[in-house]
Amino acid sequence: MMGYYILIGAIALVSWLVSSRLKSKFKHYSKVHLQNGMSGAEIAEKMLADHGIRDVKVVSTPGMLSDHYNPKNKTVNLSEGVYNQRNAAAAAVAAHEVGHAVQHAQAYEWLTMRSKLVPVVSVTSGMSTWVVFGGLALGAAAGVGFGYWVAVAGLIMMGMATLFSFITLPVEYDASNRALAWLKNRNMVTQLEYAGSEDALKWAARTYLVAAIGSLATLVYWGLQVFGGRD
Repeated sequence: MMGYYILIGAIALVSWLVSSRLKSKFKHYSKVHLQNGMSGAEIAEKMLADHGIRDVKVVSTPGMLSDHYNPKNKTVNLSEGVYNQRNAAAAAVAAHEVGHAVQHAQAYEWLTMRSKLVPVVSVTSGMSTWVVFGGLALGAAAGVGFGYWVAVAGLIMMGMATLFSFITLPVEYDASNRALAWLKNRNMVTQLEYAGSEDALKWAARTYLVAAIGSLATLVYWGLQVFGGRD
């Protein structure tokens, strides 16, 4: 178990460093005010209109960096700091979330795949580690039948969460690419503002990359615990 705790600690440290860097970037680019004077909400509404999307609402949601697109009720949810602010960071986040709405409207295949996994992952991700651990306690590493299959079931659950993490990567990167292309092609931002938006979204994407790598590392670790002890 000591190896597991070391792995989790290392992943948590890297995640914290990336998250801290992301917050620092957004704080910095929040000081780069948009020359067009548009708020994050106005940016989002214009991008939706430019893509012919009329059935998605832009709403304000509490919290910091709590921005997200909800495909169930078709809402672009912008945190208070993004919804009302008029800076490069707000423009980047607002356009990125609308990028997800555009993906939804165009039936982007990676988003469709991720959406199908949500119900499964929401149920299994929280219990997978305990199921694997339970299987090991029942003798999975020694090749005992029942414990082994319990552990394998846990690994399958964990594998679904890992798959979800990696499917999320193209979804997030594509949304950022759509956002940046629109900001540039529509001349919504100056060159300096664009550079800030691009840098901010790069760091946001890295949080998903770290999460995916961490999920894979955890899966490999437990896989070795289950299969490594078998002849």
